[in-house]
Amino acid sequence: MRVLAIDCATEACSAALFDGTQRLDGRCETIGRGHAERLVPMIAELPDKGHADRILVSLGPGSFTGVRIGLAAARALGLAWGAQVLGYPTLELVAARSRETSPHAVTVCMNGGHGEYFVQNFAADGTAQDAVRSLPPAEAVVAARHDTIAGNRAQALADLLGDGRIALDLLPDANYAYLLPETRLTRDLSPIYGRGPDAKIPQPREPRK
Repeated sequence: MRVLAIDCATEACSAALFDGTQRLDGRCETIGRGHAERLVPMIAELPDKGHADRILVSLGPGSFTGVRIGLAAARALGLAWGAQVLGYPTLELVAARSRETSPHAVTVCMNGGHGEYFVQNFAADGTAQDAVRSLPPAEAVVAARHDTIAGNRAQALADLLGDGRIALDLLPDANYAYLLPETRLTRDLSPIYGRGPDAKIPQPREPRK
């Protein structure tokens, strides 16, 4: 089965094509912004223009815009190709990538925006030990359970925790999607935002007396 994996939920933009678990080709670029302009050409650079029987896409949390771009591209390609589209949580991919060479428990810490971190703990077998949360740094220190920390805010959290922590500066990368267990893939393509929306719905004003 040909599998196309795409991830643009963070400052990284990536796409990879697999035959089963064997990676045929892939791209990963840290671009910050411009995912909408780069993602589709990146997919087109893959063998057979990335054509696949199954598409895996990041659900977040991460950049609100990036998550929506990835989901829109996956849905459109799935419809055009008649391919199955499945989602996966962004932090799960970072955790899986951190365990590539050796199994270990890990705390994933990613940029959550507004000075907060997305934090989630994973056991050595990859099982999520809690739900992802968006926390201020002081609360992230309390939430972190493990000595190994992975993610684009791993070093910042490790510095707050003190000596003895191992920081792995990792971004989600579709080239490592083969590490995700089948049980972590879902047909539910609802975005995982990890925190409430920034915009607040205006409340009706009370009539003047």
